[in-house]
Amino acid sequence: MQPIRCLAAPLAQYRWKVCAARATIGMAQTETNREHLLLVETEAGARMRSMRMLREYGYEVASASTAAEALVYLELHPGCKIVVSDVLLPAGASGFALLDQVSRLHSDVGVVLMLTSGTPQLAVQAFRRGAADVVLKPLCGVALQNAVAGALLQGEMRRETVRYVRNLESLVSERTGKLREIMADLELSYDVTIEAMGDALDMRDEETEGHSKRVMAYTVALAKQMRLVPHDLKTIARGAFLHDIGKIAIPDSILLKPGKLTEEEMIVMQGHCEQGYRIVRKIPFLEEAAEIVYAHQERFDGSGYPRALSGRQIPLGARIFAVADTLDAMTSDRPYRRGLSFGDAIAEIERCSGTQFDPIVVDEFLAMPGSTWPAIRAEVGRQTHAAELVRAASAA
Repeated sequence: MQPIRCLAAPLAQYRWKVCAARATIGMAQTETNREHLLLVETEAGARMRSMRMLREYGYEVASASTAAEALVYLELHPGCKIVVSDVLLPAGASGFALLDQVSRLHSDVGVVLMLTSGTPQLAVQAFRRGAADVVLKPLCGVALQNAVAGALLQGEMRRETVRYVRNLESLVSERTGKLREIMADLELSYDVTIEAMGDALDMRDEETEGHSKRVMAYTVALAKQMRLVPHDLKTIARGAFLHDIGKIAIPDSILLKPGKLTEEEMIVMQGHCEQGYRIVRKIPFLEEAAEIVYAHQERFDGSGYPRALSGRQIPLGARIFAVADTLDAMTSDRPYRRGLSFGDAIAEIERCSGTQFDPIVVDEFLAMPGSTWPAIRAEVGRQTHAAELVRAASAA
């Protein structure tokens, strides 16, 4: 008996909803636009009696004698909201088959099945297959009305749920769009901040002005050749642009010294990798880029600094950067020498494959047309903002 008591509250709540629906439906049916039902019943006498009952309750009722007729009617009358069908139908199509077809083709139409008394197993099957309700024959007018009212209520709740989901999807889409705009603006502010940091370094060391932008552009082009994903492209672009930011902490007497550095001065200068890493890693969105800053002077054979990393110990972004950095350094004029041609610089990079540079990166570098690099250099010369270069890094 315990399970029956557990069902008492839900059943009472359901009956209350049905009564409320009947009151609402009754008010609606006093207007010209009455609820539209389809009765599917084979036996003519029973069909007429059921139609009379439903019409007395104010419904607009059409009838069909087979499942095929019912499906044709529903196709032609989309305003029909409820099908009341006998389980026993002719032509080999039972009420269950009709229920399945209506559920598949007209999901917004509720189905009430009429069963013969003494077949509770069929009622269970009906509900499992999606029936809104069942009524037992011989029909009782009140039971039939309650079943139809409940089915209409379920249908309205389904439609309300669909409307709610659609509205929610629209709201989520709108909010997502706004969030993307905010994130894009925030990311732009990040990159403007990066550019300001780079400009601060250029003001200290005019000899290498524009070097960071060119190296960033070369590095991104090579990384795209290696088919890196957009997120990694942005990380590499930012790391390449900020690779020398640690030189801000190097004394002018060393950074700007025109002659050769002493051994002690060289140790101080080499500290710019770690200094740059300490500066950049404190900025959350630059944590990954900081690894490139830290490792940008490492060599593939382990003879670089500051940690003497070798091979795959060196982050891929830093291995790509090393080729791009050397290309720009060799092809740029300095007060003490003229820059090499791009052809000579490319040949030198090929010669140092496996020692200074990762052979895989060099192979990808050599696979690119030689005209790529002077074209990029000319484009960067026309491009004034590093933030634009970073945004272009992840573009297709």
